[in-house]
Amino acid sequence: MIDLTEESVEQLVVGWRAMVLDRNPDADVRDLPGIVVRWADSRFPFWNCVTLTEPGIGADLLAQRFTEAADVMRAKENFGFLWVFEGLAEGADLDALAGRAGFEYAFPGTGMAGDLLPIEEPSHTELTFERVTTDEQLLAYADINSRAYGFDLEAGRDGIAASALWKSGVHAYLGLKDGVPVTCAGAVETAGRLFVVLVATDPGHERRGYGEAVTRKALHEAWRATGITRATLHATAAGAPVYPRIGFEPAAPMRFYALKG
Repeated sequence: MIDLTEESVEQLVVGWRAMVLDRNPDADVRDLPGIVVRWADSRFPFWNCVTLTEPGIGADLLAQRFTEAADVMRAKENFGFLWVFEGLAEGADLDALAGRAGFEYAFPGTGMAGDLLPIEEPSHTELTFERVTTDEQLLAYADINSRAYGFDLEAGRDGIAASALWKSGVHAYLGLKDGVPVTCAGAVETAGRLFVVLVATDPGHERRGYGEAVTRKALHEAWRATGITRATLHATAAGAPVYPRIGFEPAAPMRFYALKG
């Protein structure tokens, strides 16, 4: 039986290694005792990641890991997040331990997974879909993410602009309304799964089913190319209600922490 928390951790650890090395060949990619570092030192905060990996550790060791993670992050130039999967430390007061190490709670997330493929060819009456294969399409993808997550446009562009990986290895799709890109999603093969990454919808076009439609498109095309039937993702609170409609099951509650200012 699959341990869903461990699966979610593995998808982050394996998937983010490729993503950060794509941005920066000299990225900090280390597997330390109980801590994994995947830090591109990019202006795009999601590519600057530290996560805890040990299941079932006691409060003293957990406190030590928070302190060690904070030390890693304080040495970096750019802002990033500590990702903590709650299932690794059931019963622990994570916010209190994080606070003592110098972190503040940023926002929640949920690791999700499902044996949900294949799915039908998706459609949406208001959208057409394009696979991302050009630098212009990559910039549109980056800008949608920046607007959706409240980042500076240059931060998003620093995340994927001119990336060969995103134009070939990732099944990345734009959803266009009247020819204008308004939503996007990607799926990439990761440790025997299809890992859904960087789903976003322009804030002016939310609540119309666009994010679900483009996610279905990315998954459908990735399945056609790979034959992989199990998919995973890490959802923010905004996206969490969408994915169960596709077949994902919420599996691993998460917390994102940032260093206190």
